[in-house]
Amino acid sequence: MADIKRFLKGDRAIWGVAILLSMISMLAVYTSISSLAFKYQGGNTEFYFFKHFALMVGGLIMMYGAHLVSYRHYSRIAQLAIFITIPLLLLTLFSGTNLNSASRWLEIPVINISFQTSDMAKLALIMYLARVLSKNQKTISDFRTSFINIIFPILLTVLLIFPANFSTAAVLFTTSFVIMFIGGVSPKHLGALVGAGLIVVLLMFAASKSFPNLLPRVDTWISRVESFLDKDDEEGNYQANQAKIAIATGHFIGKWPGNSEQKNFLPHPYSDFIYAIIVEEYGLLGGSFILLLYMILLYRSVRIALRSPGTFGTFLSIGLAFSLVFQALINMGVAVNLLPVTGQPLPLVSMGGTSLWFTSISIGIILSVSRQVEEEDESKISTNAKNMSYATS
Repeated sequence: MADIKRFLKGDRAIWGVAILLSMISMLAVYTSISSLAFKYQGGNTEFYFFKHFALMVGGLIMMYGAHLVSYRHYSRIAQLAIFITIPLLLLTLFSGTNLNSASRWLEIPVINISFQTSDMAKLALIMYLARVLSKNQKTISDFRTSFINIIFPILLTVLLIFPANFSTAAVLFTTSFVIMFIGGVSPKHLGALVGAGLIVVLLMFAASKSFPNLLPRVDTWISRVESFLDKDDEEGNYQANQAKIAIATGHFIGKWPGNSEQKNFLPHPYSDFIYAIIVEEYGLLGGSFILLLYMILLYRSVRIALRSPGTFGTFLSIGLAFSLVFQALINMGVAVNLLPVTGQPLPLVSMGGTSLWFTSISIGIILSVSRQVEEEDESKISTNAKNMSYATS
């Protein structure tokens, strides 16, 4: 145990959550990829299993590396990351890989890897926002000197993601709103930001009628919402209905691993709807356990934020934790038909590439803040012990 504590610094509960979710992911992905394997690999499920295993191991290595870096260094990294991210989002919007009328991926031809730039943008913006808020605490209520500088990168990033990925843009905007609220931004300014955001969105929707290329997926978004509201629309609610069947037949303890039947009918059972497969195979017990793990992640991250010696660490850990848990709740909400289909993966569980890696880095940064808090607490204890020994000698 002592060796583990020396090797894994930071909050042990968060490490436990990350490792448990990774183990659950390996089993859940392996039992849900049969349809994908038959379609592209002639039934070779081991191909996708080992691919996911390699990505998961890579993510855990990135998490470990990120937690070794002092969280204060991420303040400077945030500046570089946001300046790299904006051009990449522009490049993706105009020349990215197009799939289902959405340009979300950039391909790196030399190493034949594609990555979703919005995943990088989420991490970069949250880090940058934590930096700007921490440096402008004294003038946070001033509209010109602080608020304009804060909202500009938010609006620019969100608007560049919005045309191809509405749900990711909405999650990122909501996360930014929460961080700004915690950071002490005036509620009056926040209200104005929400109002301005709604006006821009409505104008873009209206303009898309005359310029279809502006929002190529607008018809898809509208049809998903309409199908969600119209429960009699069997065709539009096909995915939601299959997910409900999976959850309903899981009962309390589930059908056990590998016995899912709905994986053969659900589109993307290994990513967007992996929570429905987990509930089918592990029942209400397994689904509740997954939810509990994310709640533990949020709770421990808030504790870390409250103990952080600097405001940057506070905003950083809360922002990253809220982003991950909020995304998880959306994925689970879609699976149980509380929300329209969005395409948000379940963090650290769904099969994925760069999404899994950026999630791992985010958790590693939270652990970095925790590690710094632990080291400073140990230093204080050591100093107090020395002072007491001097006093008694």
